[in-house]
Amino acid sequence: MADTYDVVIIGGGPGGYNCAIRAGQLGLKTAIIEKRGTLGGTCLNVGCIPSKALLHASELFEAAQTNFADLGIKTGKVDLDLKQMMKQKDEAVKGLTQGVEFLMKKNKVDYIKGFGKIAGKGKVEVDGADGKSQTLEARNIVIATGSEPSTLPNIEIDEERIVTNTGAIALKDVPKKLILIGAGVIGLELGSVWSRLGAEVTVVEYLDRIMPGADNEVAKESQRIFKKQGLDFRLGQKVTGVEKLKSKLKLFMEPAKGGDEEVLEADAVIVAVGRRPYTEGLGLENVGGKTDKRGVIETQDHFKVADGVWAIGDCIAGPMLAHKAEDDGAAVAELIAGKAGHVDYDLVPSVVYTNPEIAWVGKTEEQLKEAGIEYKKGKFPFQANSRARTNHETLGFVKVLADAKTDRILGAHMVGVGVGEMIHEICVAMEFGAASEDVARTCHAHPTLSEAIRQAAMGVEGWTMQM
Repeated sequence: MADTYDVVIIGGGPGGYNCAIRAGQLGLKTAIIEKRGTLGGTCLNVGCIPSKALLHASELFEAAQTNFADLGIKTGKVDLDLKQMMKQKDEAVKGLTQGVEFLMKKNKVDYIKGFGKIAGKGKVEVDGADGKSQTLEARNIVIATGSEPSTLPNIEIDEERIVTNTGAIALKDVPKKLILIGAGVIGLELGSVWSRLGAEVTVVEYLDRIMPGADNEVAKESQRIFKKQGLDFRLGQKVTGVEKLKSKLKLFMEPAKGGDEEVLEADAVIVAVGRRPYTEGLGLENVGGKTDKRGVIETQDHFKVADGVWAIGDCIAGPMLAHKAEDDGAAVAELIAGKAGHVDYDLVPSVVYTNPEIAWVGKTEEQLKEAGIEYKKGKFPFQANSRARTNHETLGFVKVLADAKTDRILGAHMVGVGVGEMIHEICVAMEFGAASEDVARTCHAHPTLSEAIRQAAMGVEGWTMQM
């Protein structure tokens, strides 16, 4: 019988492979099980990474068509080579998945291809990709199985014409008419890609606003920008079904508050109505583990499911974000090794990689009002930022929220080019309990986009300099 592992991880996504790397660094005998055939999970294979490759390429395609001339750059006719665009996306994914597999070897982690489930205390059964089965002995089991796309009744996903994120990053042609069900992060990113490439995009959303997790002021500004970019929003609409015809699709919807049915026609439909934990068939019941109605694994002490069983990432409570899962994974490895491990979910940033980007961390104004917390805010538009003006990228703003009594930063919300990188200044500030004045009095290079953060922080106390 093989030696007992210190850690066996079920799932090779960002949470799982980071847990494996950290466990290996800490000298723990570790194995990781992944059924997909490649490591990296949804994020690396069909989510974050390939979508960003298409977002970047489509932004350049649009810029070459619409922005270069204003900058004094003359080009000939710009044509779309969708096949090559998809190829470069696939090459990026392949290189990164191979890199993760190399990191397993580097950190002496055994990589096992197959479907893993808990057979009992300290036991994991693996149905191998080669058709063979084996049982691994483990002192600790970590569930890192991630999530899968949620669906709607009466909609049959085929990943060709009616697609989730998986099919949306691999369409063979640019649809003339594209309907996007769901105005959340994933949907807006994918809708932006195909809109830039020439699709006529209609966004159908059940709620009366876009991006339900975002600050309301940010959501309104973002919707205004997206509308100018050509996206048509149909808010407060309930999708009741999609009918497949030979050459087109028919989407049926009705007002969420009641009313007459309406039919929209499309060449493709993207279903982006959120994600649900992938927790079925894992054998949780064999160790006394439980899930709630949504399939979220119930944990105690942050990550612990039962004695010697842990869960991380999308299959437990908290934001369903790859970087949150990464931090979960490292924290659990450290806890198993007898060290301190903790993740503050209030300081996990969110980024929407549209153009312009949208980013936030901490509390929204709505959350602070609901909690009865008195706050002050500073707001600064990129229209007044020197670097944004010279770059012709002036859409959006930065908003900083701080406690009215202590001045401690409670949150920040941004819309603008590059804010997905800029948000981390606030993350670090909040991690150290900084006041808005700390950021306001920190020298920033001029001219930079980051100055907008400083100016917004100055605005909390009313001494903005550049407006």
